[in-house]
Amino acid sequence: MAIFSNEEYLSRITKTKQRMLDAGIEVLLVADPANMNYLTGYDGWSFYVPQVVIVALDDNEPVWIGRGMDANGAKHTTFLSPDHIIGYPDDYVQNLVKHPMNFVADYLIQKGWDAKTIATELDAYYFTARCQQELTKSLSKSKFTDGNLLVSWVRLVKSEQEIAYMKQAGKIMEKVMQTAIDVVAPGVRECDAVASIYQAQIAGTAEFGGDYTAIVPMMPSGEKTSTPHLTWTDEPYGNELAVNLELAACRHRYHCPMARTVYLGQKPPEKLVSTAEVVVEGLNTTLDGIKPGITCEEVELIWRRHIAKAGLEKESRIGYAMGLNYPPDWGEHTASLRPGDKTVLAPNMTFHMILGMWMDNWGFECSESFRVTRNGCETFANVPRQLFVKD
Repeated sequence: MAIFSNEEYLSRITKTKQRMLDAGIEVLLVADPANMNYLTGYDGWSFYVPQVVIVALDDNEPVWIGRGMDANGAKHTTFLSPDHIIGYPDDYVQNLVKHPMNFVADYLIQKGWDAKTIATELDAYYFTARCQQELTKSLSKSKFTDGNLLVSWVRLVKSEQEIAYMKQAGKIMEKVMQTAIDVVAPGVRECDAVASIYQAQIAGTAEFGGDYTAIVPMMPSGEKTSTPHLTWTDEPYGNELAVNLELAACRHRYHCPMARTVYLGQKPPEKLVSTAEVVVEGLNTTLDGIKPGITCEEVELIWRRHIAKAGLEKESRIGYAMGLNYPPDWGEHTASLRPGDKTVLAPNMTFHMILGMWMDNWGFECSESFRVTRNGCETFANVPRQLFVKD
């Protein structure tokens, strides 16, 4: 059963079709699993094989086409009518001679949509070069164009029900981060700490359970805190070292990421302490400055001016739109908090603001997930913003 009302799905489809009209697109092939979920409710770990949701201007409902064994999954999770759920035979899977996009092309021809302007998500993770190649080969009458991120931009402003799920993810996140802070300790194997974190992510709270997150726990320690995207090993934590914790909680595919740093030892280095103070103060100041009507680049400027007073610079963006997603990323790939992004903030836009300072052989991270409100912003989870020291 879909987790939103039919009316909400239909509203999303209407907004998508308006963007299609504006772009001169008559048929949109959606392959990004988050966009497929957003438009139909489809939720399954089947994105490792080709699958699409077809949005056509002259059809009231989208059409889901995927592997035959996953069709019942579409019946269980989407709002779609049975005749809009179509499975392709299993001999299309990982076949050197034919491809699932040949099946999709045959369906488009059958519907008379092959002579129309067709858009595909050319930069989606799970839409490969061969997918596009097979469609182009099979649909000689079609005019192809890029529909990448078209649906993603529709997703930018969340509904009240989406916000409710993200708030639930925020409650789970509080438990997840506290678990991480508690279990990371000298002598504990990194993998054992992560096992406890996974248990907290999935168990959730007494009121609601958790979902798998789009990114695994990222927990570099020691000198590896100088870079953000390392995971864990089976080595035990040592003494007098920092551990960066970039984690998330997820509810119905809606995320609440958060980052904190823990120091294991009695006396963290002064450079780590002073940087943590500047970053936390900058995070608080930047959150205080957020309100509807300002742009993404103006948000970043608040932060940049603050850290400049301490002689610090941060080259990378400080945040991005996020919410509904699947592996390998919880970001939406639309608005970013960085110079040059003139996206205007509006109520119920949701972001992950991650203020990571990665130096030559050390680093510090502190982040918050927040939504823009009518008068400012509010975070989804409540965990102290500080350098945690465990002696």
